[in-house]
Amino acid sequence: MRTTDTILNDLSLPARDAYDLPTSRKQFPDGGQYRVEIPSCEGPRAMEAVVAAAREHAVPIHRVSQGSGVMLQTDDEIERMVALGGAHGIEVCLFVGPRANWDVGVQAGSASGKVLGSSLRGVDQLAYGIEDVRHAADLGVRSVLVADIGQLMVLGRMKKAGDLPSDFVLKISVTLAAANPATARVLEDLGATSINLPVDLSLPQIAAIRLAIDVAIDFYVEAPDDFGGTVRYYEIAELVRVAAPIYVKFGLRNAPGIYPSGQHIESTVLALSRERVRRAAIGLALLRRYAPDAVASPLTVQV
Repeated sequence: MRTTDTILNDLSLPARDAYDLPTSRKQFPDGGQYRVEIPSCEGPRAMEAVVAAAREHAVPIHRVSQGSGVMLQTDDEIERMVALGGAHGIEVCLFVGPRANWDVGVQAGSASGKVLGSSLRGVDQLAYGIEDVRHAADLGVRSVLVADIGQLMVLGRMKKAGDLPSDFVLKISVTLAAANPATARVLEDLGATSINLPVDLSLPQIAAIRLAIDVAIDFYVEAPDDFGGTVRYYEIAELVRVAAPIYVKFGLRNAPGIYPSGQHIESTVLALSRERVRRAAIGLALLRRYAPDAVASPLTVQV
């Protein structure tokens, strides 16, 4: 019988976490090691606030992601976000819907069943989720947030078949946890082009995942409270070094939940959007201090 080390190595997987923290030589197609992502950008007004704050703080924003979902925005709102993205070189990534924790099922709301989370329950929800992506694509969106492994498989096959553009970004939500190299590889093999890792992984664990996959990693250097509230700004330089290509993602601790968003909480959403960009300015200042040679992607995003 082969040893565990041999089995993992034969699958091109590391046999242990990367405690030596090797420098990643991988990069985005444009040569960048890192990009900046502002999450929870809930609609065009929030995106306008992000763009204005980015100008104020001199922060390059490469991607905004939204959590309320395609189905909870009007076509006009989506088209306005796409237009803003085109004007400022920002990738616009929208969550797909529906999702189990907003549905009529009880397991997703139970203490032990929250793992169901953003999964799609039944074929109808799977179909609705695919319709959400197709509709977004028709409106010019080229990046979506996926939280169901079956939907990821279908969307990956759709790209190969030409039902979605070949450059369409399938970004994995933090709710679909890739906590080890094997799981990350599965997601990559199914078509993921950007994988959000759990917020509490150590640098050796993250470095080991980077050894196993080529697609971009997303990582919350500040995480919302409902994901643990980690604040890891001093690690940004090492995250970029060992995990490139990486989206450095600035969530916000000590902030209210805003999903699903809407005009009823717009003032809160705008304030949170501005503060996330301010946090990004703080994080990038630390990156420049400790890794002045780190290379950012240009703002004309090449996915």
